Amino acid sequence: MLKTTLLEAAEAAGTIMRDSFNGTFKISNKEGINNLVTEIDHASEKAIIDIIKKNYPDHFILSEEIGELVTDSAYKWIIDPLDGTVNYANGIPICCVSIGIEHEGKMILGAVYNPFLNELFVAEKGRGATLNNKPVRVSSKSDLGSSCLVTGFPYSLLDEPNGPLDVFNTLIRQGIPVRRLGSAAIDLCWVAAGRFDGFYEHRLHAWDSAAGFLMVEEAGGKITDFSNNYYSPYQPQILATNGKIHDALLAGINGRK
Repeated sequence: MLKTTLLEAAEAAGTIMRDSFNGTFKISNKEGINNLVTEIDHASEKAIIDIIKKNYPDHFILSEEIGELVTDSAYKWIIDPLDGTVNYANGIPICCVSIGIEHEGKMILGAVYNPFLNELFVAEKGRGATLNNKPVRVSSKSDLGSSCLVTGFPYSLLDEPNGPLDVFNTLIRQGIPVRRLGSAAIDLCWVAAGRFDGFYEHRLHAWDSAAGFLMVEEAGGKITDFSNNYYSPYQPQILATNGKIHDALLAGINGRK
């Protein structure tokens, strides 16, 4: 029932995103530079929460736009109703809905749905990760120099030592391709599927990574913070890899050769 509700919510939100894509909708800016929100974010969020509340009215909800709906339930739904809003607002179909379910502080289920590519990623703790019901695994590359990476650039950290631009500069000067798609949830799923060998970002929120980090873990990858501690979606830094390039990429991020 929990997984059924998760998939129903993801598909409902994806339908709203798809039906309104390249249409006319209101766009506003939250605090910060290019921190957009559209009425589609809000409509998607409402559809997800309505479905959750219909089936699990007592569950805790953490969602990007409305914040926390606090209860004393052991279950928490962590929702990004439209990850990649800037892409969506500009008609770029690299965006998705991301929903993770936490039980007693541990992520147990996650779904990431891109309705434009018709890609539904699902992860269950201890049962693997799938793309459209087919198992996915991380890549097998062991050489960082031949890897393909993906990242994001939080605008507020650009000038920090070993910040996003410093790390990007270090990697591309080694000839390592580094992409920026604009959706952390998709980045993580594509690491899980072996399309990318690693993903790093200096600052994320729980809703950005809750489902995606479980995807990578269940696909056989490794996820830590920049100090090589086990990853929690409630701390900002994330490094997710196939495991084989993890130490080398971690050294590069931290300014070590």
